[in-house]
Amino acid sequence: MNAQITAPVVLLVADDGTAETLSIADAIARAQAAESDLIEVSPKAEPPVVKISDFGHYLYQLQKKDKKQKAHSKQSETKMLRFGFRTEKHDLDRLADRAREFLAERHMVKFSVRLRGRELTNKEYAVQKLKTLITSLSDVAEVEMDVRMQGNQFIAVVRPTGK
Repeated sequence: MNAQITAPVVLLVADDGTAETLSIADAIARAQAAESDLIEVSPKAEPPVVKISDFGHYLYQLQKKDKKQKAHSKQSETKMLRFGFRTEKHDLDRLADRAREFLAERHMVKFSVRLRGRELTNKEYAVQKLKTLITSLSDVAEVEMDVRMQGNQFIAVVRPTGK
C-alpha cells in the first residue's frame, strides 16, 4: 500500500476497468489527489497491478469474499450403502443409482456386503458382486480402498473422479 510498493513502474487499473502504465510516484500522486490509498492488487504481475481505493474497504471486500468462499465449500462425507449376499440385480442397480447421486454431490461412498451363516463359505461370490457394482460406477468414481474383509462383511470405498 502507498509507499510500501517497491516496483518502479505499475499498472494502474481504474474503477471503470481502464488500465494505464505509470511510474510509482505518479500513481501515488493520483491516489493522494483522490484522498485514497494506492493498493497493490497483484504484486506478482509484470508490471504489478495497483488500484486507487480506501484500504479499509479493500480489506473488508477481501474478508467478505473469503467468507462467501468458505460458505460454499462443503466438506465431503463418506456415505455408506449396504447390501446382502442374496441381493438381486435390480436392487443393486438402484444402489448404484443412489451411489451416483452421492458421488455427484462429491461424497465418498462406502459399500458393504454382509455375510451371515453359511454365506461365509462362499466369499468369492460376495467379492465378485461387490466388484461388479464398483465396476459399474467406474465412469464417475475411482477406488479409494479396494475390496477387503472386515469381520463378517466385505467393504470397499470409492471417491468421485476429479473433474
